[in-house]
Amino acid sequence: MTADVENAISVTGLTKRFSGRTVVDDFDMQVPKGAIYGFLGPNGSGKTTTIRMMCGLLTPDAGQGACLGYDILTEQAKIKARVGYMTQKFSLYEDLTIRENLDFIARMFAVPDRRSRVTETLADLGLTDRAGQLAGTLSGGWKQRLALAACMIHDPQLLLLDEPTAGVDPKARRDFWDEIRKLSAAGVTVLVSTHYMDEAIQCDFIAYIAYGKKLISGVAAEIPKMIGLSTYRVTGPDITALETRLRAEDAVAQVARFGAVLHVSGTDAAALDALAARMKGPQKWERKEAELEEAFIYLMSGAADNFSGAAA
Repeated sequence: MTADVENAISVTGLTKRFSGRTVVDDFDMQVPKGAIYGFLGPNGSGKTTTIRMMCGLLTPDAGQGACLGYDILTEQAKIKARVGYMTQKFSLYEDLTIRENLDFIARMFAVPDRRSRVTETLADLGLTDRAGQLAGTLSGGWKQRLALAACMIHDPQLLLLDEPTAGVDPKARRDFWDEIRKLSAAGVTVLVSTHYMDEAIQCDFIAYIAYGKKLISGVAAEIPKMIGLSTYRVTGPDITALETRLRAEDAVAQVARFGAVLHVSGTDAAALDALAARMKGPQKWERKEAELEEAFIYLMSGAADNFSGAAA
């Protein structure tokens, strides 16, 4: 067991290849204990592969590290016993009831006083009234709630959530995040992979990964400043024509369209200010703080796809 009083996860140099292609490339990450840590990146960026290596489900081709103080290369069974892992796809038994599914998972983890723990978990996740319902008949939001209950039945110290809210409605996503915050407040470390910006802003820390490489990581609120983005909010007439014109300006690193509003960003604040002063006319230019969404778009625009040119 490796002593690390500050981090639930600490890995360096993680690398994984499949069929000669590198899907995770020299990846480093430290996840503080008790934090909600967002793991962001587009689909196909290696997030799931990285999560599986960090929790002992997949052996890296290179690299080392510890999860909950246990070596990810030699103590994988100890890690698995202390981690709750929620996969992208609902993976419980659809022909069993909610209670039967939780009882089965509790048996797998040899949970003490199993029946009482199942009843307690049903109450904690608001599933008591549906305990006898077949899992296969649940809506997406209730399946998600059941999957979270199954992850928590053995009281894990670390919760790994892989795109947990994909395909569920906005209310179900809000309810889910209410539960995550409760768990974090109780001391559970949460690592969640997502590409939803409204979820990213709920995280304490963020790491961006694109096509197998980590681009940046840090305190969520500080990420735009770390990149050095300055941003203007532009409204008014002829926005479409202005958007096309701005993309040709040297001072503009990116233009993001949000309905009838443009977010115009650049890494040279003085040059962007000069452009805003020169362009003011029928449109209104307002300086704003760069946010995670602008940072995400900016980082993705400079990332190279490690599977480009791959055979279909």
